[in-house]
Amino acid sequence: MSERFSDQLRRVAGPIWQAQHAHPFVRGIGDGTLGIERFEYWVRQDYRFLIEYCRLFAVGAARSPDLATLTKFAELLRSTAVTEMSLHRELAAGLGITEAELEGEPMAPTTQAYTDFLLRTAAMGDFSELCAGLLPCIWGFSEIGLELARGPRPADPRLAAWIASYADPEFAALATWCRELVDGLAAAASPVVRSAMEAAFTTSSRYELAFWEMAWTMERWPV
Repeated sequence: MSERFSDQLRRVAGPIWQAQHAHPFVRGIGDGTLGIERFEYWVRQDYRFLIEYCRLFAVGAARSPDLATLTKFAELLRSTAVTEMSLHRELAAGLGITEAELEGEPMAPTTQAYTDFLLRTAAMGDFSELCAGLLPCIWGFSEIGLELARGPRPADPRLAAWIASYADPEFAALATWCRELVDGLAAAASPVVRSAMEAAFTTSSRYELAFWEMAWTMERWPV
């Protein structure tokens, strides 16, 4: 059986993904040692990221080549805006953060750069690049959630809820759909477009790792 294109992408970006799994922020969620101030920072920044991620889904829907793909992007937008962001709002409420504070949180440099990259790719790249660029976030969080769920759950209910959310079979199904979409687009693409898809996937994977590091260091603008 020939290698799936998404498997090829995952292999090429393997060291980046391994670094994500080994990152102290991710490990701290799994073993319950992550400091609450770092977790609160992540909730704030990831909420801002998800707002822009929803815009990416909207562009994906607009650029979809058929109704089935358009419908799925619309479902992804709703799932992110309602289900995933509801988890963030619940976590924030438990941390004493209001919804207005979440929406008004300034983007850190990495959050700004990552979302700018995604939306630029969506607006100026091929539709296939858009899909390859959004895949590392969905697939990566599903993979991390499933891995952490195989171990003991942390005592902190907020960290346990985080793991449960990203280990959910419905979330894994979204990642599977996105992989299949990327595989199908790659099968019909030219070598030039497949190369651009690989570049988008790799860059997004790097930003995913940078996002964990940003949350760990609680990155701020210099001035």
